[in-house]
Amino acid sequence: MESIFDWSVILSIVGVLVVLTNIIVQVLKKLTWDRLPTNILAVLVAMALTLVAFFAYCQIRGVAVLWYMVVAAVVVGFMVAYAAMFGFDKLKEAIMQMESKRAQ
Repeated sequence: MESIFDWSVILSIVGVLVVLTNIIVQVLKKLTWDRLPTNILAVLVAMALTLVAFFAYCQIRGVAVLWYMVVAAVVVGFMVAYAAMFGFDKLKEAIMQMESKRAQ
């Protein structure tokens, strides 16, 4: 049985979604003036981007959307939000550590 999903493409899409989520959240943080917590904003943005990407992928590939695929897309949305929230902070810490070691 052939898989309807190309996993290398999906992993690439998830990486792009994480980067897009980071960029959009950074821009929206400036516009919301701290009215909305950043983590909630990240989850909302990640979920919206992931669901749009999921439905676009299914439309392009001609895949029939089933309920469990939508549930899986929501789970992936939470994973994208988690990676965007905590991955960016860890990346920033690593860059700061490398800069401080280089300055010494």
